[in-house]
Amino acid sequence: MMKNKAILDEIVTVLARHYGFTENELDFIISYDIKYRIGRDTENEDE
Repeated sequence: MMKNKAILDEIVTVLARHYGFTENELDFIISYDIKYRIGRDTENEDE
C-alpha cells in the first residue's frame, strides 16, 4: 500500500506543477487522499 501511495503522490506532484497549483493546494490534495482514501481502505479490511 505504501508503494502505491508514493507513486500516486509523485503523479499528483507532477500534475500540480503542470497545472500551476500552489504548495498549499498540493498539500491539501495529498492530505485529502490520506484522510479519505487510505482511511476508507483500512475500514474495509476490518469487514
